[in-house]
Amino acid sequence: MSATLNRIGLTRDAYKGAATTLCAGCGHNSITNHLIKALYELGIEPHLLAKMSGIGCSSKTPAYLVDQAHGFNGVHGRMAALTTGAGLANRKLIALGISGDGDTVSIGLGGFMHLMRRNLDCTYIIEDNGTYGLTKGQFSATADVGSVQKRGSVNTYQPIDPCAVALTLGCSFVARSFSGDGKQLVPLIKAAVAHRGMALLDVISPCVTFNDHDGSTKSYSWVKDHDEQIQDVTFIPFFEEIHVDYEPGTTKEVELHDGSHLVLKKLAEDHDPTDRLGTMRMIEEARARNQLLTGLLYIDESAQDFATRESMPTRPLREFAEGDLRISREDFATHMSELA
Repeated sequence: MSATLNRIGLTRDAYKGAATTLCAGCGHNSITNHLIKALYELGIEPHLLAKMSGIGCSSKTPAYLVDQAHGFNGVHGRMAALTTGAGLANRKLIALGISGDGDTVSIGLGGFMHLMRRNLDCTYIIEDNGTYGLTKGQFSATADVGSVQKRGSVNTYQPIDPCAVALTLGCSFVARSFSGDGKQLVPLIKAAVAHRGMALLDVISPCVTFNDHDGSTKSYSWVKDHDEQIQDVTFIPFFEEIHVDYEPGTTKEVELHDGSHLVLKKLAEDHDPTDRLGTMRMIEEARARNQLLTGLLYIDESAQDFATRESMPTRPLREFAEGDLRISREDFATHMSELA
């Protein structure tokens, strides 16, 4: 047990949850550890945290942290709508949405886009591995052109970049990181939680089981003798989680478990995160060079969050009585007379 207390008198262990059931070496487990560290250092009160998720390996993450917080595990692709409702019903809550690339930009793309454009006060973390790890490895909409599935299928569709989509729709905080780069990711999580408005953090998170193609920009593969028919998909070899450390403005090539390589480029310290068009250009240029641009891509601290723009009450809706919400007979009669 850690004896060190944070600003509200809690130990780091108070921010832990259930033991993970994900594959050994999964990048999602690294993200969980980084979240625990960030929330502990921020001194977030557990009862004010609302953990929201959908369906998928990523959506299990809320169970692995802050077990004294509120939590809601919704249906596939509907986390954005649920988070909107929870965030508006009680503005005192700190909304933390954790989703996957499939849950976000495949079945959940419509809800995701409206959540971005509304600028709800929420931290939205995508655990992005380019595959459906929970349903045996089909491509998600973030999979790169030329990616090869375990059984040989090649992806021929252009990927959807959630950061580019968020920038187009006016999201006021956009960042990308790598699950193994805690030095970068923990401060980004803290900044996202502290930001007033929508904060999107796309975290590339390697899948050790299903993404097994050379040159993947999302994951590392599950290595198995190709001459054998894979029958028991419950057998997952043990892999150590990959960790990286490199300086701003530099590029880091990471060798994954299957021998393929991931190229990360960390933004230079002189990058202007308030230049939205410049950021979009940098994302496209990095993509053309087969690089993943990481860091705080964009921030707009002047944008009003959705509840403020719509003059939503700061008092939680559950605290309003029927008399507070129902129009009086006199006011109703006045409105009806105006329509006559």
